[in-house]
Amino acid sequence: MDFFSTSNILVHIPLGAGGYDLSWIEAIGTIAGLLCIWLASQEKIVNYAFGLINVTLFAVIFFQIQLYASLLLQLFFFVANIYGWYAWSRQTSDNQQALKIRWLPLPKLLGWGAAIVVAIALMTRFIDPVFAFLTHASVSLMQSLGLNVVMPQLQPDAFPFWDSCMMVLSIVAMILMTRKYVENWLLWVIINVISVMIFARQGVYAMALEYALLTLIALNGSWLWIKSARQPR
Repeated sequence: MDFFSTSNILVHIPLGAGGYDLSWIEAIGTIAGLLCIWLASQEKIVNYAFGLINVTLFAVIFFQIQLYASLLLQLFFFVANIYGWYAWSRQTSDNQQALKIRWLPLPKLLGWGAAIVVAIALMTRFIDPVFAFLTHASVSLMQSLGLNVVMPQLQPDAFPFWDSCMMVLSIVAMILMTRKYVENWLLWVIINVISVMIFARQGVYAMALEYALLTLIALNGSWLWIKSARQPR
């Protein structure tokens, strides 16, 4: 369908050299992503519905522009959104108590911190072969399903450290969000700031602007959840 094509342009944005053609699928996926983050900051369970729309449309985009490793990351986010929807919707008294907004206990905080440092270090060192493997695996999977895709010519990662930070921190932040830990918002702030810098450096100014807005939403989410975590139980 034409709607799902990145060539179906909604509007031309005069940003950067030559401007930026914003497609319908990217526009709707981006709006869904913004709504997801905003509603999550308000602790609204419907955020996961918009999250599923966002990651599904972005997966389609990444398929068309041959970013297959990023496509696989969207599959992780899809599963995480379904789990988060399930976890937030359970109504038992024990689960409600367990899923109140709260800070990570110190032992868990130290554990997650150590895991993040190790994962970022390993991913920075092996990011190119890891993404090559993931891309090859995803292409092989899609070919086995009868899709007409070819293995793209991969180039070395332009920002291996920062790219690794965004990937690792995004996975951790999503997991912490499903468990309603305040730290997820602090991670999203860091992720979004890094994204703004990288996208602006690469000349993708529309995406940089989007993540600047996401940074503001994440800051608001941090404030709201910190305030909620301070309330007596």
